[in-house]
Amino acid sequence: MHKLLVLYPAPTDPDHFRDYYVNTHLPLALAMPGLLAARYSFEVSAVGGKAPYFAVFEADFADADAMKAARSSPQGQRANADVANYATGGVVVIDYPAWSASPDE
Repeated sequence: MHKLLVLYPAPTDPDHFRDYYVNTHLPLALAMPGLLAARYSFEVSAVGGKAPYFAVFEADFADADAMKAARSSPQGQRANADVANYATGGVVVIDYPAWSASPDE
């Protein structure tokens, strides 16, 4: 499993961000080929203080190659180009391999 994590600092207009993200950007992101699952939230909090992020998006891909192919596809390029239309606070994009663990192991 490979994860794509997108972290959004606070935008200048939170209402515009939410509306645009859900109605315009999210459908673009969800159209990326090879996407196995995705999650997002505007309810980002931090333990012991204020969260440095307004919103978060997480996407699952089979492996790093599948994620790279998705991001370089026409759908991925459209999603990437669209970020400037709502993320006025900037964006942090990271990816990483993820392994499952169980407390019983």
